[in-house]
Amino acid sequence: MTAYTAKRLPRQTGSAGWNAILPPQTPLPKLEQSTNADITIVGGGFVGLSAARRLRQLEPTLKVVLLEAGRFAEGSAGRNSGFMIDLPHDLASDNYAGDGLEADRATIALNRRAIAFATDVAQDCRLSDEMFDPCGKFNAAATGSGDKHNREFAAHLKRLGEPCTLYDRQQMQEITGSPHYRSGLYAPGTVMIQPAGYVRALSSHLSSQVDLFENSPVIAFEKQGSGWLVKTPEAQVATGRIILANNGHLESFGFYQRRLMHICLYASITEPLTPGQIKTLGGQARWSVTPADPMGTSVRRVSGSYGDRILIRSCSSFHPTIETSPMRLRNAGWVHDRKFRERFPHLPDVRMEHRWAGMLCLSRNGSAAFGELESGVFSACCQNGLGIARGTLQGMGVADLIANGGSEIADHFLAQPMPPRLPPEPFAALGANSYLIWKEWRSGKE
Repeated sequence: MTAYTAKRLPRQTGSAGWNAILPPQTPLPKLEQSTNADITIVGGGFVGLSAARRLRQLEPTLKVVLLEAGRFAEGSAGRNSGFMIDLPHDLASDNYAGDGLEADRATIALNRRAIAFATDVAQDCRLSDEMFDPCGKFNAAATGSGDKHNREFAAHLKRLGEPCTLYDRQQMQEITGSPHYRSGLYAPGTVMIQPAGYVRALSSHLSSQVDLFENSPVIAFEKQGSGWLVKTPEAQVATGRIILANNGHLESFGFYQRRLMHICLYASITEPLTPGQIKTLGGQARWSVTPADPMGTSVRRVSGSYGDRILIRSCSSFHPTIETSPMRLRNAGWVHDRKFRERFPHLPDVRMEHRWAGMLCLSRNGSAAFGELESGVFSACCQNGLGIARGTLQGMGVADLIANGGSEIADHFLAQPMPPRLPPEPFAALGANSYLIWKEWRSGKE
């Protein structure tokens, strides 16, 4: 009998700040009684929810069950920094440019299909601008090398025919209130999302169309006749097909062994700024910057019903166990406090209210873990650091693959080569963490 058992289940470190600053969420049921389904989706992040929505669009008569290990918006999707980026965003490069003009044009076209899909979600769920804002973003530079990266990327975007605008130091300070940045490259196509709010809204919207269950981790699944039996701690689902939308935990079930890199990113968000602090800060009420050096520090200022706050995201570490430790989160928090003081020296009394860690999954060659693993079991995992846009695309693509036998999106991921194997441990962890430390050190003030 073919059977797969999870070696580990998702474990989170730190409070999911995006979720914590929202009002208490309405709970969704836990799977406590066995049921059946045409398709069972494992994972309730951007991939799983997008796949469920797309399946309903394509085959509304299908019975779909979606199982989330924890609370919706408490997992990695709700811990995302919220940049849904349309342009090339190669984290391994110096300036985000990809592998050439045609490849980057194809990437942009696909990312914009994901944004269009998410825009429809935002409209159906009546999301406000504080939850879903098509405002664009800046690549912000604090050093001469960062400014050089921005100008190189601006030239690349010009060759692609993509609009962008370079801003000088004074303009960046007028926007951000920070004297830290010497230049910025603005591009209008990024959508800024409150990730926990988006996940909450989409899961609630789908709950009348799909059987959604939270606090229902999948611990095993096994072949049963022509279908599969999916097991949780308290009940099971007899299903025709399975979609594994659980990102790095795909490896926990034995697939893509030693081919996926599990990277943890860390973030902190401030307490609500007081009126006096807002006046001292100046700048616009909402803005977002990614660093000119991809290994630098991302910063967002958000405002709305959850107050006026600033988010800092920096630091990364490699974890084959797919979880980090409270000590690493504490150490990252010290770095975040220093990064905040560098950018906002005029706000010495602002404190961080929430700190958290979130896992992402990469492959050495940038390929996804996508396709049919064996009869009736499909994978849509490994977004290579672009969780919202790539996750949405993979959810759409795997639904297309199941319902229609394929699509342009599915074909894109299916054409990618297999992720190569990693070196054995402890060499992989030592090498990866040394490389990350060096890259972060090299990024300096960025």
